Amino acid sequence: MLWSQSFLKTSKTDPSDAEIPSHKLIIRSGYVKKLSQGIFTYGPVFLRSLRKLENIIREELEAIGSQEILMPMVQSSSVWNESGRWSKMGPELLRFKNRLDQDCCLGATHEEVVTDFLRHDVNSYKDFPLSVFQIQNKYRDEIRPRFGLMRGREFLMKDAYSFDRNKEESIVAYQKFKKAYQNIFDRVGLDYRVVKADSGAMGGSLTEEFQVLAEIGEDELLISDGSDFAANREVCACLPNLEPPTQVFEKEELIETPGLESMEALAEFLKTDVSNLVKTMFFKVEIEEAKSENIAVLMRGSDSVNLLKLKNVLGALQQPQALEAHEVESEVGSPPGSCGPKGLEMRIFADQNLKVFKSCFVGANKKGYHLSGVQPGKDFKIESFNDFRLAQEGDPSPEGDGKLKLIRGIEVGHIFYLGQTYTSPKSLNFNYLDNNGKAQIVEMGCYGIGVGRTLQAAIEQNHDDKGSIWPKAISPYQVHISWLDPGDKDTSEWLEGFVSGLKDKGIDYFIDDRKERPGVKFKDADLLGFPVRVVLGKRGFGNNEVECVLRCKNEKHVATKDEAFDLTLKLLQEAI
Repeated sequence: MLWSQSFLKTSKTDPSDAEIPSHKLIIRSGYVKKLSQGIFTYGPVFLRSLRKLENIIREELEAIGSQEILMPMVQSSSVWNESGRWSKMGPELLRFKNRLDQDCCLGATHEEVVTDFLRHDVNSYKDFPLSVFQIQNKYRDEIRPRFGLMRGREFLMKDAYSFDRNKEESIVAYQKFKKAYQNIFDRVGLDYRVVKADSGAMGGSLTEEFQVLAEIGEDELLISDGSDFAANREVCACLPNLEPPTQVFEKEELIETPGLESMEALAEFLKTDVSNLVKTMFFKVEIEEAKSENIAVLMRGSDSVNLLKLKNVLGALQQPQALEAHEVESEVGSPPGSCGPKGLEMRIFADQNLKVFKSCFVGANKKGYHLSGVQPGKDFKIESFNDFRLAQEGDPSPEGDGKLKLIRGIEVGHIFYLGQTYTSPKSLNFNYLDNNGKAQIVEMGCYGIGVGRTLQAAIEQNHDDKGSIWPKAISPYQVHISWLDPGDKDTSEWLEGFVSGLKDKGIDYFIDDRKERPGVKFKDADLLGFPVRVVLGKRGFGNNEVECVLRCKNEKHVATKDEAFDLTLKLLQEAI
């Protein structure tokens, strides 16, 4: 491909709305262009990378027997009502009415549609195992799209679905997809981790994320330094701390604590460690649709509440919301900072680490006062003890040896064992007849990869201050030829033979034949970030020299005209 014949326009300046390097680079490189917030047009060069990644995905999924289909982006509300998700999905699901006044939505996900596609024709145990996938645009009406393709409104996604006769066979399918995902991301050349995750609105009991490691990653991950344990911080379990507090407040006493509203200030006042104190927090929890209640949660003063754990333990429909200060004062009669469990007329839950507390130092529900010697069971009732704690770096690993280390990641893939979430009679009622003629409910799994997000994540993980550093498996082109004197007869003849050799090897190339200064061409080559750059100019050529640059290491090598082709192949092998 000649630059002069392609539609590619680079920019020297960063876009004003870009916050992270990869977002800046995909815009400056002319790879994508923003149409509106969270919606982008992919240019022809970036589209080449997209297709390469799609082909890798297709090869690996077809290798495990999954078949490609294509489902509609516009979906009727009828199947969503059957599954019960029409009313449960939040504003991210873009709903509208067609001219027949029928409720529709833009596809944010396709569990309902794919189940409906198969359930009418798949009815025998002989039809299984069965899995299908598609690569198609999705739309989620994000309240705050950001980071370019990382969190857009419209995005390209690969979603796959497995259907099996029972749980055991469905778990086998889950493991096959997990291995296929590992093959995909290994082939792409990404540094990633597979971590335990939350199923969220998808449902199901087993789920893992594929996280590309990057400093700007939105997700916090906890990995063990002594085993292969890894989990998203939001679901990371905490082992119970059975060590009793180092100071016990047994004496029943009302203590004046003016202005001491933080745990740290209170601990300093009492000359104790903050972990010896108990804090009381208040949350609004929606247990049933349009029905909520206020609850209290007790934690050690040094610990933070994990809202996702709280949601899951209580079976809440949405993530609990902390009460505002005025709501707490209206409910309890005291502002936050002086609140405690004694006398509360609401359900009280406690973190498992409070089991060792026989008496507590807590707020007195009177501004500027606290109580010591308050006893669980005697002075207040605890509904249940649970793991509500937000895991921290340095915690013991919940599985295996070692301590937890905090890293950041970008979620590029997510796999779920859904079980009967969408196939049960209470949902879409997908069943089959077993070999005894008895009706059985189908077991299901689903598996997603953010295609555009993966490409940007690859740039986020592989870039420098000059530009992108594409992994060769998904680079738009593998060889970038900076032709400094386009039209020159001698270099033109040599170049013709050089690219002919690349074609024979199946190596794609991009020739910068613009009438620009060498410095401009070199900067653009670094910006675009293809694995190997070949610099061809009259001056060097006259001295029997061709320069080759390995982008991932910024290494410059000089070869003779006869050696340049072999050197290019060697550098491509060394590229990431």
